[in-house]
Parts: sequence; structure tokens; C-alpha cells
Amino acid sequence: MTQQVPSTEPELTGVRNFRDVGGLPTVDGRRVAYGRLFRSGHLAHATQDDAAFLASLGLHTIFDFRNAADKRLEGPDVDLPGVRNVNLPLTDPAHGAEFWKMVRDGDLDQLRSILSDGRAANRMIRSYREIIKERTAEHSQVLHALAEDSVPALMHCAAGKDRAGISIAVTLLAVGVEREAVTTDYLKSNATHRRYKVRRSSTAADGYSPEVMELLNPLFDARAEYLAAAFETIEETWGGFDAYLEQALGVTPKTRERLRQRFLD
Repeated sequence: MTQQVPSTEPELTGVRNFRDVGGLPTVDGRRVAYGRLFRSGHLAHATQDDAAFLASLGLHTIFDFRNAADKRLEGPDVDLPGVRNVNLPLTDPAHGAEFWKMVRDGDLDQLRSILSDGRAANRMIRSYREIIKERTAEHSQVLHALAEDSVPALMHCAAGKDRAGISIAVTLLAVGVEREAVTTDYLKSNATHRRYKVRRSSTAADGYSPEVMELLNPLFDARAEYLAAAFETIEETWGGFDAYLEQALGVTPKTRERLRQRFLD
């Protein structure tokens, strides 16, 4: 039997942005069951107590959406005995490598050149659109795995906000969660205790100055406009979410029903 975890969040020391998405309402009046689907930032810095808590969840599968560059920066996830780890990078390992190097090491003038005047937010919107259009095979694999046997599951990327956020959103919409509730859960990543800790090189001249942090904020915010861009891309490309599931992800009505059985009370 799947363990029922409390709705209050645990105090995890080395894992950011952890939460159970249980309790979210569906359009037909049901709720996502607790203890079935979790989301978080990376698990590379989990303490022994963090790992013990995660092990207590009875997880079947951890979906790690980080790429090789992420793993070089943060390290591999801690090992949880008996849990299947599936690595599905949702961005190319080389994608934006120079950009992210500038974010970590660049001086104020460099950061202004790539992030000011809405450039940072526009980059995030483009990224969300690209993940929806170009990573259909990965999202199909996730949903089919969940329908088959991979529950309880934890999805994470680096911050647990963007790549994991999109994948969680697709999963929740597939089982009928209200879109507004999906967005509300997504925006919870903005809470101070959940936010990703920005890494700036100790040699960067401007370090964590207020202007630098203001320039970087759009990259580390969860903004409704980002997730809306993903939804708009689905509408523009496939004509609606149902068509996206069937045509792009190969998720049949039978598979969706199996997902509802897995995740809903």
C-alpha cells in the first residue's frame, strides 16, 4: 500500500523545492492522491536524514531531467536502495553552456548584454516552448512508465522548477487536474525556502550585487507567463491538450484512464 504522507512539508536540509502534489483538484471533482507523485530539485546534496525520509516514501522511480552539465556542477543524486533511477535530459548537454558560464562567471556588463531589457525572461519562454515541441519522446516515455508501473514517482531537475515543472504539469493535466491548480502548484517554487541557490563564481567581480541578482532573477523565478508559453505552444502546434497527448505522446484514452487509476483518489 502506498504510504500516505502528511500535507505539511518535511524539513529537508540538502534538497530544495520538495513537495507532494497530492490534493490538487481535477475537473471532474476528484483529487490527486497523496504519496503518489512528488517533485523537487536535485538530490545530489541530500543529507543522511534527507535520504532516510526519501527512502520512507516507498518510491518506485526517480525521473532525473538534468543533463551532463548539470551533473558536473552539482554531482550525481544520492543512491536510494531499491529505487529505479531514470535519467531523461530535457535539454541538450551543450545547450546554453556558454550562456550558463557567463551567468556564473560573467561581469556586470556581460550580464547586462545577455539578460537586460527582458532578454532573460524571453530566453525562459523560448526554453519552455522548445521543451514542449522537441522533447515529446521523453514526455511520452514518462507518461507510459507511470501508467505501467513507476508509481510512487519523484520528478526533479536541478531547481525542480522548469524541466520538472513542465513534466509535472503535463502529468497533472493528463489525469485531469484543473489548469489553474497546475499553475498554482508551479508557482510554489518561488517560496524563499524552495528557490534554487544561485551559483556565482567567487572570482566574478560583481558577485551577488543587487543589480546582478535583479538581472538573474528571471532565470530562477517561476513565472506564470513561462508555463503559459508551454500551454500556448501545445494549443498552437496540436490544437489542444488532448490532441497533444494522442498525436505527440501516443497516450491513448486507455492509458489516460490507467494514469487516473494510479494517481487519483
